[in-house]
Amino acid sequence: MSTIRLTMAQALLKFLDQQYISVDGEEIKFVKGVMGIFGHGNVTGLGEALENAAGELVYVQGKNEQGMVHAAAAFAKQKNRKQIYACTSSIGPGALNMITAAATATVNRIPVLLLPGDNFASRQPDPVLQQLEVVSDYTISANEPFKAISKYWDRIVRPEQLITAAAQAMRVLTDPAETGAVTLALPQDVQAEAYDYPLSFFERKVHYIDRRPPAPEAIKRAAALMAQKKKPLIVAGGGVLYAEATRELAAFAEAYHIPVSETQAGKSVLPWNHQLNVGGVGVTGTLAANKLAQEADLIIGIGTRYSDFTTASKSAFTNPDVQFININVSSFDSSKLNGVAITADAKEGLLALHTALEDSNYASSYSEEAIAALKREWDGEVDRLFAVEHELGLAQTRALGVIQETIDPSSVIVCAAGSMPGDLHRVWRPVEPKTYHMEYGFSCMGYEIAGAFGVALAEPDREVYALVGDGGYLMLHSELVTSLQEGRKITVLLLDNHGFQCIHGLQKSQGSAGFGNEFRYRSEETGRLTGEYMQIDFAAHARALGAKSYKANNVEELREALQQAKQEKISTLIEIPVVPGTGTGGYESWWNVGVPEVSASDNVTKAGQAMNEKIRSITLL
Repeated sequence: MSTIRLTMAQALLKFLDQQYISVDGEEIKFVKGVMGIFGHGNVTGLGEALENAAGELVYVQGKNEQGMVHAAAAFAKQKNRKQIYACTSSIGPGALNMITAAATATVNRIPVLLLPGDNFASRQPDPVLQQLEVVSDYTISANEPFKAISKYWDRIVRPEQLITAAAQAMRVLTDPAETGAVTLALPQDVQAEAYDYPLSFFERKVHYIDRRPPAPEAIKRAAALMAQKKKPLIVAGGGVLYAEATRELAAFAEAYHIPVSETQAGKSVLPWNHQLNVGGVGVTGTLAANKLAQEADLIIGIGTRYSDFTTASKSAFTNPDVQFININVSSFDSSKLNGVAITADAKEGLLALHTALEDSNYASSYSEEAIAALKREWDGEVDRLFAVEHELGLAQTRALGVIQETIDPSSVIVCAAGSMPGDLHRVWRPVEPKTYHMEYGFSCMGYEIAGAFGVALAEPDREVYALVGDGGYLMLHSELVTSLQEGRKITVLLLDNHGFQCIHGLQKSQGSAGFGNEFRYRSEETGRLTGEYMQIDFAAHARALGAKSYKANNVEELREALQQAKQEKISTLIEIPVVPGTGTGGYESWWNVGVPEVSASDNVTKAGQAMNEKIRSITLL
């Protein structure tokens, strides 16, 4: 057997450089490169290998471990999970910084390969700098917490273990039903140990992602159920986009005259003005979609995991006869809500169900005018929100309207947390697939700028906009510097509303007077954060990092800044002060949150009673 002597780290990179996937006959290099921040736990092992033996893998220098994993996840998401970056960190704090973003990837079913440094396998110098010592179990390191959020986890304590561990990692990363964060913990001494690896380990490997066809009996069951239903509603999730099934979805909906609602991950599956697209559904949904959800006797979920925001905490679907058909590549998701499960690729599932219904003359009972009337009503409401004027300054929905009308339709917007996901799910009007990039599976504040950088890596020819609140910007803006370093322009649209206003609004809606969520100075009178709003010059901060920046206090300045930003060649930030509390409200939806049953505040107690009454009225599926 022919062998080559390499360190474990060198062998890992050589292996990753030879991994390809094949989807619908197209072969794509799976691992684009490695994002990393070096420390003593990886610089002399994996760092040396990246310096001298990286092959075609590109190294991207992260500035924050969480941020770089967000960027890697956003890259993979925008690439429809066909290409990834691996991420490496040192041991201890560097590794633990990746966990939040790793969980974000797993919740969203996005492949990310994590390569954290680990304690010495030999234990000769123990305890080393940054080592976590658990006296009851010395095998535990700071990397054990990755087990909770990884779809596959392994620790390489001998260099030859890499051969099986790497194969298992690729199995999970390339499986649409199982993918998420994969962690290979790399002890710093083992990274540098040499081994005679078989050359066969480094041969070009093509992983065939075959579209999973549905079981014929499952299609029969679904078709039989549809035949009994008159008011179906499609809930389209991110799986439609990952399966590249937007045409099949449109054809299916049009053939049987079924309105289509969208989850946050599924938004942009159809153009906003398609005659059957009724927009977002659930807590952050449109009035049109939520009204149809209440009437629907059948929900056809396609590529969705049915979060509480999608189902309005299982209150959205109030028809006593409502049943579910779920098309999902994961049996875990297709079996939810006691639905008829079609465990299949979204495109294959739609095609098979379409074929099964072709000779049945099936059609929903909705008239064209009924759906058109709901769309007109909602479109008028969006136009109203986009035109809102406020005496104290720029309303948030007005700012979003100006942004919508000014940026190019082919641009990608990126968002994740705060009040804007609700606003955007309701009012944003995408016309092309993959132009709405929302991380709302984990709603991880701090994803926005790092995610925009990842999208810019994936789609360098598009304009990419990160929509972020002041809270999200303060939490994690470091990959703005990386975008400058890599020459991948992003435009950060920072809506400054003086704090965490989304949660401030949630507090107030449940009886609180508001506490701890606005960026105010501490008051000498109250001893609490109830003083004046803090004044932060975000535009100046961005300039200090090397970006271009503008500040827009009104509609005219915002339009001008957006036009100027289009002309800039490097990453740019536009600071947009908006009046707190001027986003969208709920539209016939509800959300279950824990509200105290007893409180010193009568308003909170009343809100708790109302919440419990609502919970008792809901059928739990």
